[in-house]
Amino acid sequence: MAAPDLNVVDLSKSYEGITAVDRVSFTVPSGSFFSILGPSGCGKTTLLRMLAGFISPDSGDIRIGGQSVLGLPPNRRPINMVFQHLALFPNMTVAENVAYGLRRRGVSKAEIEQRVQKMLNRVSLPDAGPKRIDQLSGGQKQRIAIARCLVLEPALLLLDEPLGALDLKLREHMKVELKLLQAEIGTTFVYITHDQSEALVMSDRVAVMNKGRLEQVGTPQELYYNPETPFVASFVGVSNRFACQVLGQNNGEVALKTREGLTVYAAAQKNGSAVSGTASVFVRPEAVLITRDRASVAALRNQAEAKVTNILFDGANSSAILEVTADVSLTVALPQDGRMSLLKVGETVHVGWRSDATLCFAETISA
Repeated sequence: MAAPDLNVVDLSKSYEGITAVDRVSFTVPSGSFFSILGPSGCGKTTLLRMLAGFISPDSGDIRIGGQSVLGLPPNRRPINMVFQHLALFPNMTVAENVAYGLRRRGVSKAEIEQRVQKMLNRVSLPDAGPKRIDQLSGGQKQRIAIARCLVLEPALLLLDEPLGALDLKLREHMKVELKLLQAEIGTTFVYITHDQSEALVMSDRVAVMNKGRLEQVGTPQELYYNPETPFVASFVGVSNRFACQVLGQNNGEVALKTREGLTVYAAAQKNGSAVSGTASVFVRPEAVLITRDRASVAALRNQAEAKVTNILFDGANSSAILEVTADVSLTVALPQDGRMSLLKVGETVHVGWRSDATLCFAETISA
């Protein structure tokens, strides 16, 4: 069996006694799109710089294609990197930018021309070679920066929040472009981002990082539907979160109660351990049924009456904020069939959701 393109083993790095990366391990299969997702300050940039060779780890190993690259300088690692601010040379044409690394390696002029044109074709900019950089759109610049790296045929392409400088509409477009480009070319991408939408849309697998450690590694679907920690449940996607006291557990279901007396039922944890004390409860907005007809939620394990306090219109992504009790506020996705299109602030509605759509994690709740 071929070795994975990247294998990180117990990697750690500290600065003046502060741990930035704490015994991180993960594997990236060949040809995959792998993202490292986390908030600012979680250690993901330090991790990326260790992969690239810009800084040395205190302990652990980095293996590319089964071979350790510890001690190798950046220019000797089979890795290239795309930065947020792209670093294209404005005094060079597009073709000269893409050819830059090949010229530095002493590749012949004829081969450079052939490889540059082939790469421009692959990033769907076949006629861009003679253009100046300032003649390109933001998305085109992005593709040229990637082409400049891929023409060198690296085993890995590291991307450090490369969409961060783009406007929202272009960023949404480039998420799809990057996913399609990676799938077509087949080079392994390791993508660093704090934007969970980017990670979910583009990645085959995602590592969620928090305070220097990996909280969970899995497919986007696994992270969204089966988070293993409260941090992953709250950071990946949108969730309603409220604090509860555990009443008991029976037949694979946990009964909980909020401070104001709302009873909530959640699925027991997958590992079968008993939940006791205080817990955080998470419910996705799209898991909650909102209706004016109480009978419509009668069959659901969790149900309550609520008051509409705000409506957030966003087309197909519209939602409502509801007050259930003084300590439970729910954001609920509005149905797209128009049933709730005339919903008004101040209106009383009924909500319900299944216990298996409710996650609970035992922990100490901050006041």
